[in-house]
Amino acid sequence: MNLSPKNLIKILEQHGFIFKRSKGSHHLYFNPITNKTVIVPVHGGKDMKKGTFLAVLKQAGIDKTILD
Repeated sequence: MNLSPKNLIKILEQHGFIFKRSKGSHHLYFNPITNKTVIVPVHGGKDMKKGTFLAVLKQAGIDKTILD
């Protein structure tokens, strides 16, 4: 499983999320259809912890089975 922030952002964008703004190493993505906002930590190209990755997916309302 690829736990990079880049991969997470790609998944979010495929589900209708658009980049709104960033503050430091945190990027804010918003979905105008579901009216949900999620924050993606982008820390210098390092992979995210699995729990963090899955938590962002859950907040976005995206089922983690898409990773299989």
